[in-house]
Amino acid sequence: MAEIAIDFCGEWFEPDPEKVFTIGREGSIALDDNPYLHRQFLEVARYDNMWWLTNVGSRMSATIADGSGGMQAWLSPGARLPLVFGQTLVVFTAGPTTYELAVHMQSPAFRFDNVRSPSAAETTIGPVTFTPTQMAVILALAEPILRRGGTGFSTIPSSAQAAKRLGWAQTRFNRKLDNVCDKLDRSGVSGLRGGVGKMASNRRARLVEHAVTSQLVTPDDLPLLDEVGDED
Repeated sequence: MAEIAIDFCGEWFEPDPEKVFTIGREGSIALDDNPYLHRQFLEVARYDNMWWLTNVGSRMSATIADGSGGMQAWLSPGARLPLVFGQTLVVFTAGPTTYELAVHMQSPAFRFDNVRSPSAAETTIGPVTFTPTQMAVILALAEPILRRGGTGFSTIPSSAQAAKRLGWAQTRFNRKLDNVCDKLDRSGVSGLRGGVGKMASNRRARLVEHAVTSQLVTPDDLPLLDEVGDED
């Protein structure tokens, strides 16, 4: 294995330590012709004997996490992070499409051990506890990326589509989505609010990014979509 390798859709790329590796609509990894995606969005490069991931876009952010889901960061435009884990997940959304990359390091500088709660119905993130119906909201939105089973891209369902998947009225789904986003926002998860008293317009995408990279939900939790009851 090379010093660093990037997996996207099962295709592997090996950045050259002497060059800047770019990811976007064009670049070393040309994702697709999505008009919502920056021509060049992320850069991977080696500086001062370390590999760094830099957001060179102007309006999009990316969710970054280690392979265990124990560490998570939000990489805003202009920000950069060192790549220090054996596996780093990079998830971002452009328009209706969510992309996932995995960066693998041959000799990681850091390892994070994480223990996940065994039951989705009892999942806790810090002080936040979710009911089964709230978990169903998260799963209904994250289902496409969870069923994908690897790096690549998928489309996040609209609220109407997610409500239909659960057999709920859209007003009920939206109310529970508000509750989930409120809980996570109060616990310090960024990007779910667009201002004082207002939810962010892309909160569904940010919620999915957070839930998947933190392993709040995993493919093992998908049966809950067909088991959840009507309790509030």
